[in-house]
Amino acid sequence: MSTENIDTNYLGEDEIYRENILDHFKNPRNFGELKICEICHMELNPTCGDTIKIFVRLENGKIKDAKFKGYGCAISMASASMLTEKIKGRKLNEVKEMSENDINKMLGIKLGPVRMKCGILSLKTLLKGIKIMEEK
Repeated sequence: MSTENIDTNYLGEDEIYRENILDHFKNPRNFGELKICEICHMELNPTCGDTIKIFVRLENGKIKDAKFKGYGCAISMASASMLTEKIKGRKLNEVKEMSENDINKMLGIKLGPVRMKCGILSLKTLLKGIKIMEEK
């Protein structure tokens, strides 16, 4: 059912969040690559085959820009889209403290264990990329 012409005041909260996830899946924000970046890392969810590659440009300890590429289910792609929006302008130390709980809040729905692996793939990729950069 399309909610294009339906007043969202009548939609249930879960339905609104599902629409938001589908919007981020169909129209991902920050999809693409950064040619110059301090963080560039890719991870795979072996359970389902979803793949995310994160690109992050830093300036003065803050995230100046973030993009992602990849393929997978609506949850993993929407999560990557939302995450790249959320981290722009934030201090790197603040981003390093993000958790599964932050992903749940962004998505707005409770995910089961299997879907949670899809939901946190982008965060896992980002945090691993930060760790690799810091170890250099």
